[in-house]
Amino acid sequence: MKGGTVLVTGGAGFIGSHMVDVLVREGFRVRVLDNLSSGRLDNLNCHVGGSSVEVLNVDLKDASVVLQAVKDVGAAFHFAANPEVRVSTVNPDVHFNENVVATFNLLEAVRRNDVEELVFASSSSVYGEPESIPVGEDAPIRPVSVYGASKAACEGLMHAYSRLYGVRALVLRYANVVGPRLRHGVVYDFVVKLLRNPGALEVLGDGAQVRSYVHVEDAVEATLIAWRKFANAFEVYNVGCEDWISVSEVADIVGEVMGLRGARRLYKPVLHGVGWPGDVKRVALAVERLKSLGWRPRMKSRQAVSEAARSILQELKGSAGAR
Repeated sequence: MKGGTVLVTGGAGFIGSHMVDVLVREGFRVRVLDNLSSGRLDNLNCHVGGSSVEVLNVDLKDASVVLQAVKDVGAAFHFAANPEVRVSTVNPDVHFNENVVATFNLLEAVRRNDVEELVFASSSSVYGEPESIPVGEDAPIRPVSVYGASKAACEGLMHAYSRLYGVRALVLRYANVVGPRLRHGVVYDFVVKLLRNPGALEVLGDGAQVRSYVHVEDAVEATLIAWRKFANAFEVYNVGCEDWISVSEVADIVGEVMGLRGARRLYKPVLHGVGWPGDVKRVALAVERLKSLGWRPRMKSRQAVSEAARSILQELKGSAGAR
C-alpha cells in the first residue's frame, strides 16, 4: 500500500472499531466514515485527542460526499452495513440501501480515487442453508435472507470492479463475530433479556440452530493477515472457528456467566425450528484457506461466547451505573 491513510467505513461500529484500534497500533493513520446509525463514538474514545484517527459523519448512500471522503486513501476496509438480519424480513429495502447502494457508492469512489485495495466484510449468510458443515469458500452461494443476498450482491459488484477496473478486492466471509462492544446478535440478546428478567429467557427458534462463534480479536487478526498476504486481484476467505455450538449451548454459557443457570427457557420456533424467516438451521465455516496463510483462531466457540458475554455484561452495567 502506497498511501499512508487507511479508510474504515463503519469504523465506529463493532468490528470496525476493533479494526481501527489494530490499524492505529500498527502505525497507520485512519479515516473513519460512519453515519452512526448503529455505530457509537464511544467505541473510539481511546483515540479522542490523538492525531491518528479522523472521524467523519458520512452516509455512504450519499455518493458525492463519499467521493470526497475517499480522497488520498491507500486502502479501504468496508465494514459499514446494517447488521440486523431480521430487519430484511419486514423491511428488505433497508439492506438494499444500506448494504448494496452504499457498497456501490464506495466502489465508485475507490475507482475514481485510485484506491489500491478494498477489503470487504461479507458474511456466512451468503451460503444460506449449506448441504453440510463446515462449508468452504467454493460452495454454492444460495442466500435465504435479503441480508445474505445483499452481501452476495456486494461480492458480485466487487468481482466486477476487480475485473473491469483493476481494483484489488479481498472478501472476508465472517461467521458470528462476538466480543466487546457487540450490540446485536444472540449473545447480546440473551444478556439483555436476562438483565431484564433473570427468571426467564426467550429463545428465538428451537435452540438447536448451529453456529460457530469467532472472537472479534481473532477476526481482526485474520483480516490483517489476509490483507497483508492476498496476492491476486480478487480473493475470498472464510473467517470463523474450527468448531460450532447450538443456540441452547449459547444460552447455557450466558446463563453461567451471569450466574443464572436456572432461568426458565421459552422457545419460539418457526418453520423448521429457526428463529425467524430467513434464519438458517446450521452453518459453520471451513477455514483451511485462511489457515494456509498462517492464521489460527485462539478461541473456540464456547470461549468466544463466554468472553463476549462477560464483556457485554460489564459494559451494560457500567453504562447503567453512569446514568
